[in-house]
Amino acid sequence: MLRLQLQRKERLADGIAGFTLVDPEGGELPAFAAGAHVDVHLPSGRIRQYSLCNPPAERRRYLLGVQLAAQGRGGSAEMHGLEEGALLQVGEPRNLFPLVTPPGRTSVLLAGGIGITPLLGMAHELAAAGEDFVLHYRARSAARQAVREVLQQADFAARVSLHADDAVGPGFDPVALYAGLLAESHVYVCGPAGFMEAMLAAARAAGIGEARLHREYFSAPADEVAREDGAFVVRLAQTGLEVEVGAEESVAAALARAGVELPLACGQGVCGTCLTPVLEGRPEHRDIFMSAEEHALNRSFTPCCSRSHTPLLVLDL
Repeated sequence: MLRLQLQRKERLADGIAGFTLVDPEGGELPAFAAGAHVDVHLPSGRIRQYSLCNPPAERRRYLLGVQLAAQGRGGSAEMHGLEEGALLQVGEPRNLFPLVTPPGRTSVLLAGGIGITPLLGMAHELAAAGEDFVLHYRARSAARQAVREVLQQADFAARVSLHADDAVGPGFDPVALYAGLLAESHVYVCGPAGFMEAMLAAARAAGIGEARLHREYFSAPADEVAREDGAFVVRLAQTGLEVEVGAEESVAAALARAGVELPLACGQGVCGTCLTPVLEGRPEHRDIFMSAEEHALNRSFTPCCSRSHTPLLVLDL
């Protein structure tokens, strides 16, 4: 765990703030690669994941971009309320959204809204490596495009296309974009769920294989976190403890009630922090961390949000 200081808080766009975190003693920070994020432990005890968007070659700061979510769970509001100089506990960088494009091939970066944050880091890394890429950034308006000036002034500005829904002229056409891609290109998408699904659907329609489509969600779709089902039982194989999980509580909450604490972070099946092996039973997967293939294996599940199709779920705990 790192103890970092909020050196600077700045406005990046309407409703979006930038946070520069540094070592209070001026030391170097752990290295990271484009697409990485950190877990920020807020004073209230909330833990939130935010992508690192500064150039990965930098070792003296972490730059985060946070959008204020009016209907959120309180984390973004708490972040926006922090004062410069505040000290925070921050986890070391983790990367669930890495650049995997082979050298010499093209990366297509598609950002919607606050989804620009991990893709900005990718643009910095690709430019520094001399690799080919394009970045398309769409937002509801130019006023809501974070780091707009950074992109316009970057040494890779010629590779950037900015799209605002309220701008005059033709809108962003992913069909035309995909039609011109080389077969070896890789696509990286991040942003609101609707934007991501539209970009991915157009890519599939253009014949782009899943192996070349990469995405990162900031939160689970609402219908994946709001459902309720009947009760079931989880058994911990290592101790034999059995705990009933109520219809309105998560497995993690039920276990905590029984004195068994699991590592948690996002609480929505996004980050994979609480991933737990399953020995018996069939989970009802509600996470967006694992792939469809991993879901089908039923070897692990996320107790922060997932449930069970069977009356009993045996966990390797």
